[in-house]
Amino acid sequence: MTAAEPPPARPSRRGYLVWAVAVLAYVLAVAQRTTFAVAGLDAADRFAVDPGTLSAFVFIQLAVYIAMQLPAGLLVDRFGSRTMLVVSGLLLAAGQLLLASTTVLPLAVLARVLVGAGDAIVFSAVFILVPSWFPGRRVPVFAQLTGMLCQFGQVLSAVPFAGLLRAAGWSAAFGAAAAVSALGAVLVLFVVRNAPAGRWEPTPAESLSEIGRQLRAVWRRPGTRLGFFGHMGTQFSMMVFTLLWGVPYLQTGQQLSPAAVGALLTLFVFCMIVIGPTLGLLATRHPLRRSWLVLAVIAAEATVWTAVLLQPGPAPLWLLVLLIAVLAAAGPGSMVGIDISRTANPSRSLGVAQSMTNLGGFLASLVVLAGMGAVMTALGGFTPEAFRVAWLLQYPVWAIAVVGVLVNRRRARALDAERGVVPRPLRDVLAGARHR
Repeated sequence: MTAAEPPPARPSRRGYLVWAVAVLAYVLAVAQRTTFAVAGLDAADRFAVDPGTLSAFVFIQLAVYIAMQLPAGLLVDRFGSRTMLVVSGLLLAAGQLLLASTTVLPLAVLARVLVGAGDAIVFSAVFILVPSWFPGRRVPVFAQLTGMLCQFGQVLSAVPFAGLLRAAGWSAAFGAAAAVSALGAVLVLFVVRNAPAGRWEPTPAESLSEIGRQLRAVWRRPGTRLGFFGHMGTQFSMMVFTLLWGVPYLQTGQQLSPAAVGALLTLFVFCMIVIGPTLGLLATRHPLRRSWLVLAVIAAEATVWTAVLLQPGPAPLWLLVLLIAVLAAAGPGSMVGIDISRTANPSRSLGVAQSMTNLGGFLASLVVLAGMGAVMTALGGFTPEAFRVAWLLQYPVWAIAVVGVLVNRRRARALDAERGVVPRPLRDVLAGARHR
């Protein structure tokens, strides 16, 4: 499962600069993604909508993100990261500027569609830069660092944006957010390059039938499917928790105060910062054992959620802290799935491959988000028992993901064996680690 073209021998100063600016673009995209959640109560007043209508914004934005993944990957392969990051920044700026100026609900929905589209593009555009500018042995660590650092976008929306919203009002806050994304697009234009000179070539323009053949070719690779199901099984629980249902569950299902909920969310970011590089290093040192990292994260999530849901009343605080830590591992765990897909595909198809893999977690998240809403509505709303039943929807998704990982791992290893690549037995790997 190695890429067809060799990475650069060593990172350059320019590579670090390109990566830093690309990460900044990703941070700004995450910030724009989460500003509406911070301004939820203000939005309800501004657009005169009820909570149900307000929550639909999350579904619309996520649905647009999912629908744009494969087109975004194709566009990145065709036009390069630099161009598409500029387009992403302009879409984000346009969406936030429209939201700043309108009081009409359909235009507000259109604004979130633009933000969802810009957010979808940035993922492929940023992550394809990592193997272009860094040697292969460092790619997993820098991919984890990229995913970890982008979470600071949530801090930007929760602190400076929220402060400006309170101090200066809706239009000023969202107008400032639009201006920041526009400035980010300008910075990308002047700094980011697709790869070191001579290493990047755009994919040629293709017909719809040729695009279909390319998509089928990428999906037929066992490593792509292995990454897809690994991403699915690790990411969705964390996404469902952080995007919509986590805070209501902690407050009503676990009866925590807003201060305690805030402390747990802060702990979530801290744990992700610690866990991300660790999983990146493990993926680098044991590239043929990355699927075990994915399965370990899924097992940890399912085990801790089971312990929480089996509690007859509110779970003890130490168990909720453990749950937050395990959910924080889900983000870095999903990046291992992205890395598996990366090394299974040639560089000319990386945008499509990584977007296809990214669909795994987000499709599962959308299904569980919607399913939980329907279950809780049928069971009477935000009650502890309704939450307890609704969270059970996670288990079929985990089961599907684990089966997908095991089946496609066997196929990927069979393909590797044909190429003479055979992993050491796991007991030998563990024995070697104990004797170091």
